[in-house]
Amino acid sequence: MAAFTLPFHLRLCSSSSSSSSSLSFPPLIHRLPNTAAPTTQICSKRNAKPSLISCSAQSQPQPLQEQTVESGGDVVRERSVSVVLLAGGQGKRMGAIIPKQYLPLFGQPIALFSFHTFFHMFEVKEVVVVCDPSYRDVFEDAKGNYEAELKFALPGKERQDSVYNGLQAVDPSSELVCIHDSARPLVLSSDVRKVLTDGLLNGAAVLGVPVKATIKEANSESFVVKTLDRKTLWEMQTPQVIKPELLRKGFELVNREGLEVTDDVSIVEHLKHPVYITEGSYTNIKVTTPDDMLLAERILNIDSEESIVLPIHL
Repeated sequence: MAAFTLPFHLRLCSSSSSSSSSLSFPPLIHRLPNTAAPTTQICSKRNAKPSLISCSAQSQPQPLQEQTVESGGDVVRERSVSVVLLAGGQGKRMGAIIPKQYLPLFGQPIALFSFHTFFHMFEVKEVVVVCDPSYRDVFEDAKGNYEAELKFALPGKERQDSVYNGLQAVDPSSELVCIHDSARPLVLSSDVRKVLTDGLLNGAAVLGVPVKATIKEANSESFVVKTLDRKTLWEMQTPQVIKPELLRKGFELVNREGLEVTDDVSIVEHLKHPVYITEGSYTNIKVTTPDDMLLAERILNIDSEESIVLPIHL
């Protein structure tokens, strides 16, 4: 079995107690035959000592028969979810010459992290990537032999326009639309499954985390008006999951009345339909600035009891 040496980016520190420690040589990857869209599972155990990490490329998952995720009698069926992966933003705050979602994180474009996460999930029937046509090859080259279908849509002027364009490409038979920002590379598949189930149960659901900081409302002159009760405040993330017929109905209202929304479930809120908040993980950060990139690298380097799957082109 041939061994491949990883680039500098994939030298992981196995001990969270010493952030400055690193491997003196890169880990090895063993490429297995008959694999598609090569991936590497980097596994770490809590309190492990720094050591060489040897990983094997996972073979392509086989079709899973009648697998479901259940909650309160509601079932997310196999190949019933359409993912709309938003990858058309410009990322001006990053100050880079290319959009932030295509910057390398551990040697791979940021957008490919969640791309592979969704393609590994048996619930997903298709991924609609909303991106500039000049970046389509990034995703086409990474798809390999995944069973789910890869589609593309053009980005719009605003986020809601991009989501609308992606919705037009969604299979009419899909039971859920799962909208995700490709600039959030660290979303966990376990959190995705939770929000999918809650979306099926409630019609609309969004990943979020309780706000930790004190939030104050200010007037136009920057004087405090009041302090908000943070026990009732949540920071919204993605994925945001909506039943397709509900999302289409929401877009009809938004387009008819010329409304602007900042996130996807806001479209449904205008219909007065309840939106459930699924508690996610604080590590599901959005990479927007250079500091966010450093934080994402740190999150991937620290010890975790949950394995992280990184896309690696060998």
